Amino acid sequence: MRIRMILLGLIMATTGCYAQLTLLQCRQKAHDNYPLIKQYDLVERLRDYNIANASVANLPQVSVTGLATYHTDMLKGNMASAIDTKSYLYGGMLQVSQNVYDGGAVSSRKSITKADANVSTEQLNVSMYDVNSRVDQMFFGTLLLDEQIKQNKLLQEDLALSRKSIDAMMKNGIANQSDIDAIKVEQLNAEQQMKSLIEQRHSYIMMLAIFIDEKIDDNITLSRPSDDMPESMEVKRPEMKLFDAQTILLNEREKALDVNLKPKFGLFVSGLVGNTGLDLINKSMLMAGAKLTWNIGGLYTRKNDKRQIEANRQQIESNRQTFLFNTRLQTVGETSVINDLKEKIKTDDDIVVLRTNIRSKAERKVENGTLTINEMLRQINAESEAKQAKALHEIQLLKEIYQLKNIGNY
Repeated sequence: MRIRMILLGLIMATTGCYAQLTLLQCRQKAHDNYPLIKQYDLVERLRDYNIANASVANLPQVSVTGLATYHTDMLKGNMASAIDTKSYLYGGMLQVSQNVYDGGAVSSRKSITKADANVSTEQLNVSMYDVNSRVDQMFFGTLLLDEQIKQNKLLQEDLALSRKSIDAMMKNGIANQSDIDAIKVEQLNAEQQMKSLIEQRHSYIMMLAIFIDEKIDDNITLSRPSDDMPESMEVKRPEMKLFDAQTILLNEREKALDVNLKPKFGLFVSGLVGNTGLDLINKSMLMAGAKLTWNIGGLYTRKNDKRQIEANRQQIESNRQTFLFNTRLQTVGETSVINDLKEKIKTDDDIVVLRTNIRSKAERKVENGTLTINEMLRQINAESEAKQAKALHEIQLLKEIYQLKNIGNY
């Protein structure tokens, strides 16, 4: 613990001597390391497989059919005696067919596959975007603890100086042992608080290390980000692209309804061989021709299918408007918090100046014997609390600004 305290003290005193991590670096490393990132490759592979399967329909199709049967007499009467028939039949057929015109079915299937994969990708983007807020919590939590450690160190330095002054006053008979004890109590309280702060910081650093998958220790320095407000309030969250992708998928499925109603045309060549049961028929033959199919069964459900797609489209738009409404509502609330913190920081500056003046006057009064040690300690603590409040508000302001940016990806 003592070694860790020394390291943290060095950090506060020599910021910039060690490697630094920025917020953007932490976000990027967390994204690259998050287990969900592996699913992007899976989505792409599944898309490519499905597109390849759809393309097969344009290749020549080969089918082989075999048949064997046994039956009683096929013919009766005079014809049965005139024609030699067999009681068993067997045969096989090899057919090669080539699709010439499919009405756009293969192209439609490819478009739907791509649109569906795009929806899956945007859904992953939405899930990955939540990683930002989790990283921000650890990053700004560590920055806040750094400021508290810094202020605690300054408090301990002030108490140490006061201790020297009281020791000198005690030698001159102006102070007594109870005054020394009062200083010791405050020093012990400050040391105890320092240990707690250091342990909390260590916990945050360890969690951040897991998130970014990088070995970092307590002597890492986190770079404080800028406090620039977003220039535009246009919502650019991944959810917006997800709504667009879902709409495109519905459009492709609607086009497929028309494709399914179009006729299909193809060519084929068949070879047959076998025993037909009639000696008058050759045991082998070739056949070639063209095939036209037109399935109009989709007309029966077309109207309801279109209504279903339109209902889904309206649902997506409703989700979009709801998301925008909630985002704007959060933006208004967050902006109000930011403005309030800015006003507090302005007041904090004045309070710190006043508290510093009061503390200085209290120390002079103690030296002149017109103020008690306990009263001076209260003023020292009050000044420290004022500085901590200012530091807290500054880090909170940064956190709220980046939370505002994160709300709408402004």
